[in-house]
Amino acid sequence: MSAPSDAPAYATRPTTVWHPQPPTAHAPRHAPPRQGAGRPHVTFGEPDLLRVRRRGRAVVAGVCLVLGLGLIGGAVAGSWIAEDHENSAAQGFAAAVPAWHSVPVDTLFPPVVQGAGEGPGGADRTWTRVAVAPDGGCADGFDPLLWKVLAGAGCRRLLRATYTDATQSYVTTVGLLFTRADPAGMSALATRFRTQHLAARPDLMPRPYAAPDTPAAGFGDAQRATWTISVRTDVPVVVYAVSGWADGRSVDTPQPAADAVRAGATTAQAQSGLGNEAQGLSAEMARRLREAAGSDATNTTSAPKRPS
Repeated sequence: MSAPSDAPAYATRPTTVWHPQPPTAHAPRHAPPRQGAGRPHVTFGEPDLLRVRRRGRAVVAGVCLVLGLGLIGGAVAGSWIAEDHENSAAQGFAAAVPAWHSVPVDTLFPPVVQGAGEGPGGADRTWTRVAVAPDGGCADGFDPLLWKVLAGAGCRRLLRATYTDATQSYVTTVGLLFTRADPAGMSALATRFRTQHLAARPDLMPRPYAAPDTPAAGFGDAQRATWTISVRTDVPVVVYAVSGWADGRSVDTPQPAADAVRAGATTAQAQSGLGNEAQGLSAEMARRLREAAGSDATNTTSAPKRPS
């Protein structure tokens, strides 16, 4: 059956049902750019970190290489310097061996020796040579006990000269014993003298050289007042000096020169300056010997005949 004609028009419209739509998702405010579009975003990834680490290791390795080469170079240079020093020392030692006959007597034992500051209180000293002994063996130069100590080094030649001071109050014999020992032998002898204090023993005093008709005519064994002995290791020589009074007085208690020159010493040797006489002349002769060995190393001409 059909609807009445007088029904409203909307009554025949189909009923419409509203269904809400899900909300539209908003795009992110900073959306990632599309691949290949714009400037790429750089990230510090693992490959880059490895490259930096490798570069750092290379720098460190380079620094270590430079330092290592420097250390090696320094060690090599140091060894060269040490070797040159050893060669120079060996040459100086060898050059002194023939000095007893190749160096003139007036070079080893000058007629006059100036000792600047060598006297008591730093006073200057002047010594005049009064006699030179003929060069020879060691039989008469040392007491038997001292020669027993020195014999291990051998005796090539013994040179001696006697000096007096400007007032002719003191006399001093200076000796140069040229040994047959090598550097090791001289070092061993020097060590023995040092460790056993042999240079300070009165029974190991060197003998003086007395010449007739000189201020040293009465300078015998009983007149020995002070002495010094130096075993050299740079040259094959034992340098010594022994002093006494020129008036021939005997001495009951000799004193080592090292003790006589000490501050506060009150012995006759100390107050008179005899210790300074022995030490000053000994040091001066050792210095002249070193200079002669260095400057006259190539001189093989025999020295003039030594005066007696």
